[in-house]
Amino acid sequence: MTRIARPSKTFSALALAAIAALAASLPAHAAGPVKIGLLSTLSGPGASLGIDIRDGFQLAVKLEGGKLGGVPAEVIVADDQQNPDTARQTADRLIKRDKVDFMTGVVFSNIMLAVGAPTFASKTFYVSANAGPSQYAGEQCNPYFFSASYQNDNLHEAVGKTVQDKGFKKVALLAPNYPAGKDALAGFKRFFKGEVAVEIYTPLNQLDYGAELSKIRAAKADALYFFLPGGLGVNFVKQFVGAGLSKETTLFAPGFSADEDVIKAVGEPMLGLFNSSLWAHDLDNAANKTFVAEFQKAYGRLPTLYAAQGYDAARLIGSAVRDTKGQLGDKAAVRKALEAARFDAVRGPFKFNTNHFPVQNYVLRVVGKDAQGRITNKLMGTVFENHGDAYAAACKMPA
Repeated sequence: MTRIARPSKTFSALALAAIAALAASLPAHAAGPVKIGLLSTLSGPGASLGIDIRDGFQLAVKLEGGKLGGVPAEVIVADDQQNPDTARQTADRLIKRDKVDFMTGVVFSNIMLAVGAPTFASKTFYVSANAGPSQYAGEQCNPYFFSASYQNDNLHEAVGKTVQDKGFKKVALLAPNYPAGKDALAGFKRFFKGEVAVEIYTPLNQLDYGAELSKIRAAKADALYFFLPGGLGVNFVKQFVGAGLSKETTLFAPGFSADEDVIKAVGEPMLGLFNSSLWAHDLDNAANKTFVAEFQKAYGRLPTLYAAQGYDAARLIGSAVRDTKGQLGDKAAVRKALEAARFDAVRGPFKFNTNHFPVQNYVLRVVGKDAQGRITNKLMGTVFENHGDAYAAACKMPA
């Protein structure tokens, strides 16, 4: 029988001390990986939106060599099926079983309101790549929620101001009947002071707008403002132009309803459509030029606003991982690092308000043809500079 000699107590103590010293000398980042639950709408009419968020987020990870903030990153992607119950259950699984450090990816605000409860209860940070419900901006603001996108009203406020400044007196309004749709029209009306001829809310996922087009025609409005994301917007614009209404009524939209995915599907009927955004693919800054070039290289298409927000959400998370040296168990330090937002956003200047929603610029775009003959959005100018949201004053952020 072979006998294994046991080290002396003195040797054991010295060995343990040496191991401890070596561990202390290694960078904290070696502890990784950082785990992110990316729960988004990847099927159904809203799938293109979630896919762009996913692709933008994963591109940021890829460009950092599979890391965020210098730490290896594991992105667990899941489909919420645009269903609040499915989303809540999946978020619960990502948090409890997969033990993610951050959550992100939700497109729709009704889904975000469902996902928020299990996320905040577990003290998991949620970094929004799109949904920005007014509830989380005001009285229900939460130390674990950060928006890397906007507050739902903001883009619509920018169009409301544009329509007002262009001298339109009478408008028709159209949006889906869910939290972001109601926020949308509230934001528009905050800055448009003329007459609202008709205000229409449709079921979410409706694809046939014949009845609504009849109401819009009867209203005899000078302009129509509509918010219909993804496939909803594609169908609506085709039907609006097909009904001949583009000859009678000037069309305005937020960036979601006039983005590259909608333009690609609709084509020339989109020409001349004004829309608002916090980002444009022709914004002149180094971070954005890199993002747009790398996105086209990786996916063979122009990025949308959703892709830009997914990319910035990843870079925001990366900044917090970097600034805490990967010590993600220190929730106070992670929160402080997220609040500092030390990263170069593709949209340009970016900082957080006291309610963890952005203070940033909002721009006007118009659909036209670029130098290559592509139908795409072109930057027109800035509508708001350093613009916050209308709900921050109601936020009493918990410590």
